[in-house]
Amino acid sequence: MPIARLSFEKRKDPLWMIITSIIVGSVFLVYPIAYEASGWRPSIMLMIMLFWILYQPIWCGVWFAFAMGIFTDLLLDAPLGLNALSFVLLTFGTRYLIRERRILTFANSWVIAVIAIVAHLTFLWISQTISGIHFSIARHWQPLVTSIFAWPIVYYCLHKWRI
Repeated sequence: MPIARLSFEKRKDPLWMIITSIIVGSVFLVYPIAYEASGWRPSIMLMIMLFWILYQPIWCGVWFAFAMGIFTDLLLDAPLGLNALSFVLLTFGTRYLIRERRILTFANSWVIAVIAIVAHLTFLWISQTISGIHFSIARHWQPLVTSIFAWPIVYYCLHKWRI
């Protein structure tokens, strides 16, 4: 009997957790901190988007990544579409890397997150250099270190809601 009862058990609906994580991430993104410390702020919206893309592929796809990118552009007052294009390209790349994986371990997701964070920062560097915006490498590569070390925190906070 316990097997039959488990098969009829309802799965967790992640919609409210997705919305809550986006709200919390946006607060962390725009919360005012000292200028000296602001360079060390991790790419929290990117990591939240990556988590949901990796662990809830049915709920979150390319349109989710696009919406998160536009929302991030609006929060950061960045050129509209810059983060959106980066997030969409990262989503395609991430989906390509995990398409045949049945079990995605924490270590695998951490490696994918590191690759995605480096790719995102490289995309920002290339696009801002092409458009003539001054891009300080020392200032814009600091989030790489904090984002790599913040991925386990994001994973730990949201891991109950993965498939």
